[in-house]
Amino acid sequence: MSDESTYWTIAEAAAQLRRKKVSPVELAEDALSRIEKLNPRLNAFITVTAERALHEAKAAERDIRRGNYRGLLHGIPITLKDNIWTKGVRTTAGSKILKDFVPNADADVAARLRKAGAVLLGKANLHEFAYGITTENPHYGAARNPWNVQCMAGGSSGGSAVAVATGMGFASVGTDTGGSLRIPPSFCGVVGFKPTFGCVSCNGVIPLAVTLDHVGPIARTVEDAAIMLDAICDCEKRAGTFQRALRANSKTKKRRARFRLGWPRDYYFNRVDDEVKQAVENAARHFEKMGARIEDVSLPHVEESTEPSTQIALAEATEYHESQGYFPARAVDYGEDVRGRLQMGSAVRAVDYLKGQQIREQVREDFRKAFESVDAIIAPTTPVATPRIGVNSVTIGGESQPVRGALVRMNRPANFTGFPVISVPCGFTRSGLPIGMALHGTEWDESNLLGIAFAYEQATEWHLRHPE
Repeated sequence: MSDESTYWTIAEAAAQLRRKKVSPVELAEDALSRIEKLNPRLNAFITVTAERALHEAKAAERDIRRGNYRGLLHGIPITLKDNIWTKGVRTTAGSKILKDFVPNADADVAARLRKAGAVLLGKANLHEFAYGITTENPHYGAARNPWNVQCMAGGSSGGSAVAVATGMGFASVGTDTGGSLRIPPSFCGVVGFKPTFGCVSCNGVIPLAVTLDHVGPIARTVEDAAIMLDAICDCEKRAGTFQRALRANSKTKKRRARFRLGWPRDYYFNRVDDEVKQAVENAARHFEKMGARIEDVSLPHVEESTEPSTQIALAEATEYHESQGYFPARAVDYGEDVRGRLQMGSAVRAVDYLKGQQIREQVREDFRKAFESVDAIIAPTTPVATPRIGVNSVTIGGESQPVRGALVRMNRPANFTGFPVISVPCGFTRSGLPIGMALHGTEWDESNLLGIAFAYEQATEWHLRHPE
């Protein structure tokens, strides 16, 4: 296997598999070799399933040789975030409490990927119980950013993004409650997609906050994200496959991009680092050169969503941990930051939780009104590039802000509404750290959103850069 093949897309690898130019076993062995070489430094994995991966790769090789080809993921090595149940493979949720938990069934998403013939390389590192945005895990160690190992990978799906960015698997599946499918991909220079709430089943995924939780793909390209979403989506509202729709849309829009993009006057460009803002503005100008029209949109109630969405997340997380008997009975077994947030959740008043649900509907209406005139809304994925590990605050425009608050503030609105959003690479800082652009779409419009992101990706080369 060559260095070039390490960064094949899923579509490219699938084509080589079907032509029998490469075997699933070779792909798995190459990925496992990279894990052995890179993981000790990057700490992307909690559990590596090498024996299972080779067994599944050999089975895929036999099936493909006999003509029983299941589709684009058949024989493709992938990873799963370690809060997703996997039958016979421990699922720790990055916690001490579940360090020996071995599920007797697959989560729906894991079962769908198994049915598609994907090869599981292992379970990716995450922030404890997915309750954080850094993946600085006190029990399994911090996942490290491959562009600078002194920096955060982002969270909570940090290990998944690191694995994808470095060729330790072609794609991953993560979860997102306040940005966890977007913050790590933005920090690591890959693609992350949070679909509409309910598009992908959360059954068998250890929850954080049940009305904010989403499941979705992390991949190196938009097309790979679409291929993964095709496999894991169980929503009846979609028509056809996302990958085919993406390809079809790209052909019809090849000459000039006819879509309309919204530039939010409120919220998303407040308190944003200059380099990040410049990169997103450059991306907007690139869209205009492609033929897209950009116009201002207003989201007047988004600013009001920060506190209510936080109250909802706090209350729902604490309710789950109490219902399982983990908290407060085993409070000492939690990391300090997660234990503190669970304690905060105990203090949320019912009236504040219910008010939060009312504001949620107002924010949804803001977005629905905006999408009457535009196809997607542009925003930075994060207000800063990745900070260093251990840093608790960042300075933006001379003002110090908590890291968690700054990152969640930009991302939680999409969990609050449940609307889809995709993060794609759109530049790098002067120090060589990736910058992500978020494209927000209207509910159940995944195909159109993927098509817009794909058009931008095909017209730029940011996704072709890989960490050394």
